[in-house]
Amino acid sequence: MNRFFRSLMVLAAAAAALPAQSADPARTAELLSRWIGLTAPPGAEELATSTLLRALPGWSRDASGNLVRRVGQGSPRRVVACGLDVHAYAVSEITSDGYIRLHRIGTALEHPLADQFMEAQRVQLHTARGTVPGVVAIANGHFSRQHRADTAVVSVDKLWVDVGASSRAEVEWLGVSLLDPVTPTRTAWTFDGWVAGPGALSRTGCAAVATAAAQGRVASGETVYILSARHIMAWKGLSGALRRLGKVDSVYVVGATARDVASVPGARAIGARTRYTGSMVESIQASEAAALLTATYAAAGATPASDAGWVAPPLAVTAARVPRTDLYEEAERTVMSLLDLPGVPGHEWRVRNAVKNALPEWAQKIATVDSAGNLIVAVGPDRDSIAFIAHTDEVSFEVERILNDGTVALAARGGVILSAWEGQPAVLPFDPDASGATASPLFGVFVPRDSARVKAPARLTAWFGVDSAALVARGVRVGSAVLGDKHATRLAGTRVTGRASDDRTGSTALLMAVKRVDPKKLTRRVYFVWTTREESGLLGARAFGLTYGASLQRVYAIDTFVSSDTPLEQPMFAFAPLGRGAVLRGLDDGSVAPRAERERVLRTAKAAGIPLQVGTTHGSTDGSAIAAFGPPDLGLSWPGRYSHTPGEVLDLRDLDALTKLIAALAVGR
Repeated sequence: MNRFFRSLMVLAAAAAALPAQSADPARTAELLSRWIGLTAPPGAEELATSTLLRALPGWSRDASGNLVRRVGQGSPRRVVACGLDVHAYAVSEITSDGYIRLHRIGTALEHPLADQFMEAQRVQLHTARGTVPGVVAIANGHFSRQHRADTAVVSVDKLWVDVGASSRAEVEWLGVSLLDPVTPTRTAWTFDGWVAGPGALSRTGCAAVATAAAQGRVASGETVYILSARHIMAWKGLSGALRRLGKVDSVYVVGATARDVASVPGARAIGARTRYTGSMVESIQASEAAALLTATYAAAGATPASDAGWVAPPLAVTAARVPRTDLYEEAERTVMSLLDLPGVPGHEWRVRNAVKNALPEWAQKIATVDSAGNLIVAVGPDRDSIAFIAHTDEVSFEVERILNDGTVALAARGGVILSAWEGQPAVLPFDPDASGATASPLFGVFVPRDSARVKAPARLTAWFGVDSAALVARGVRVGSAVLGDKHATRLAGTRVTGRASDDRTGSTALLMAVKRVDPKKLTRRVYFVWTTREESGLLGARAFGLTYGASLQRVYAIDTFVSSDTPLEQPMFAFAPLGRGAVLRGLDDGSVAPRAERERVLRTAKAAGIPLQVGTTHGSTDGSAIAAFGPPDLGLSWPGRYSHTPGEVLDLRDLDALTKLIAALAVGR
């Protein structure tokens, strides 16, 4: 509990006479998360203040963009303020190939890894026509050998935003313009009486100021409450408001430190302890927030009502996914549902169950699960067998050790790019217990480094807000699964971003291909297989190969073609543009497709009018594990960006082409 604490500057003598704030910690954290979730980039605070004006009566917006409320009159004259805006970026360039470059608004970094925390994360571009979702590019995880020299901490000039466009014209059609603000996308994140997010302390300060203004009774004098705009830029909003007010007797800034308010003459800070300060998961405990609120009442010369509670903006409602109006609706709906399921290697049961439940009725009736956890649909006469194999797991983590303070040391499962998870929300989903019941997941954070000289952390840890005894009591054990928050998002056109596209996109293609197959028309045995633990050593595929491998004529691994179709990669290798069809993965680090088998696939695709690219890439697939038992293996893929990170991107046109190719090969000769 001693990492990145801010000093507590509470008005102890005055606050001692005020009633304590005794709200339920979980409820307090939820209300504060609404404040943290407000979008207020410097210079565009109206994105938040318009919402607050509707929710909080008695406030007005001044010429500087501040929200101001005046209570009482006469002397003494007090100002109680907070900083509403948080660090953000602005569009500085739209490239010819449809990417967006960024410039940081304000110059001071709150954390040495502030820019790097953006890699592989979702962002929102706030245009004149509305919000456009995007994801920040990151080097492909499979291309680590090409990036061995990339050891420097990432700065803003290395950030590229992908909105799903392929040209400058497409970006501009979305309404994106230079100077549009760009902010990270953050869901409300609370855990065990804590709340986390960018600017957690300053936003808690604003919650305290708004609450004191609404619930406090000023006995004498006047208190001017200010939610300041552009506090990131040397408190320009607050400075302007103070000049217009004239003489005041005191100025207190809530949710700040003395260093923060050094540019505001005569201002005193009211701070609180936070954890992971300045990071994307800056965290404050409900009890600290309550102490901050008590100190805010004291600074305001106000007494809270006996039934006073926290004031908060309305809960943001997540818009439901709007069905597509094109032929890709089923593909998008299916892949997004699978992308959001946790599937740590060895803990893939949720994905397996979802795939099985989505199979057509005939396939559900004959589906089996083997001792390795592989889901197998075997259909057709028992001769000339072939297999199509996708995997259900994803790169992620397991608990390796539980430390006394509740921090858990993590063991990577698969080729995890550690920097892409550092300083981000964490989830610990439980497996069923002996009775078959599954406990609710624990929420926490992947712990960020305090400082860094190199990009990648040596290890990654997570923290869930409680000590080791509480973790164990809740069922956390060595080997428990841990992964990041998951929420697949539609980008422009036919692009989707989601964690575990490798290999939920392949799993989706295989599932949808089964739906296209008429089992009565099959002339041979076809195995449709969803394997386990591919990312931790192809273990499910090896188990399948032991039983069926020697009898197979060929095996097709349905897995990502990691493409260099990004500005962070060199296009002379593994270049397969998104949106131009499926990919025949002719050569990778684990297999090479024989010429005759390649030509078979190419003939099938051409005859069916299926767009198909051919290429070589890094990585290996389940096919290489089964090839050891005799059958030739070929990779059937879709081009994917930002592999093995939270920001993976796919194109539904490629998924559709891959689905059709699998179905055509299943029924062909």
